[in-house]
Amino acid sequence: MQKIKVGIVGGTGYTGVELLRLLSLHPNVELVAITSRTEAGLPVAQMFPNLRGLVDLCFTDPKDGALNTCDVVFFATPHGVAMAQTPELLKHGVKVIDLAADFRIADIAVFEQWYKIPHTCPEVLAEAAYGLTELNRDAVKKARVVANPGCYPTTMQLGLYPLLKNKLIQLDNIIADCKSGVSGAGRKAEVGSLFSEVADSVKAYGVAGHRHSPETVAQLNQFAGDNVHLIFTPHLVPMIRGMFSTLYVHLNDNGRALSNAQLQALFESQYANEFFVDVMPWGAQPETRSVRGSNILRMALQRHGDLLIVLVVQDNLVKGAAGQAVQNMNLMFGLSETTGLNIVSLMP
Repeated sequence: MQKIKVGIVGGTGYTGVELLRLLSLHPNVELVAITSRTEAGLPVAQMFPNLRGLVDLCFTDPKDGALNTCDVVFFATPHGVAMAQTPELLKHGVKVIDLAADFRIADIAVFEQWYKIPHTCPEVLAEAAYGLTELNRDAVKKARVVANPGCYPTTMQLGLYPLLKNKLIQLDNIIADCKSGVSGAGRKAEVGSLFSEVADSVKAYGVAGHRHSPETVAQLNQFAGDNVHLIFTPHLVPMIRGMFSTLYVHLNDNGRALSNAQLQALFESQYANEFFVDVMPWGAQPETRSVRGSNILRMALQRHGDLLIVLVVQDNLVKGAAGQAVQNMNLMFGLSETTGLNIVSLMP
């Protein structure tokens, strides 16, 4: 097979370098362009020495036209960048995978309310596929544009899908208590991300409303065929990477009729053929270190009467971002989803 020519816009951030780490060893990929306006001309391996001997490209200005020669371009950029450049790429037959939020929310008014910027290409938004691979595989395969899900939404949706699909829980009181490592805030100089500010401390943020809420609720509503009420509280914890979402749901009459073994079997059956979703034994306690550096998402169930608890862990930079993006790319180009992603987690 001819190699897929890949470009990355925004190669200097954490998701950008994670894409480079994964794609540099992908057997079916040729890295063609990595753009950065501020670092144009700088060798990539000079900024990221872990890529020495693997990536010999220099950062280039996105205006030099190299992206138009690619088969697919990943946007690891702030919100608003992909929508500005995607229409031109599509004219050149280039497929697009956006790791930001430009194409995640179908309702333009909701997007503009939460992201405070106008949506400039509604025609592309209308055709974009939502890239939660395990639940939207067929649409991703046919798509020209894929909206990679947010990291928190990935954990919440995969953790809740079997319950909503089978109408086993009450929809008016779903609670998601979620925690992420500091890399989720991006690679930028901000006081709140400094070591002295985050070490030995845990804090909640976005309590009044987080941008991942509308994206998640829109998808959960589709799963349920009805409106759900989600209380989602993210927390920043003093580690570099990793995400832990604890989901609390109340079983309805249908759910209460099921035994623990039947609930476990429901989840195992749903994800039986999913290489990157690991349903652990009933009562297990997943740890973020068990998925560090890998594209695996692990979950486990526990129960207190009619209260069911779903524990979900993933690496926020891999399954929560770059790894899932590569998984989607594999689908878009007819490859096995696992190509280039068979990575064992780092322990200790």
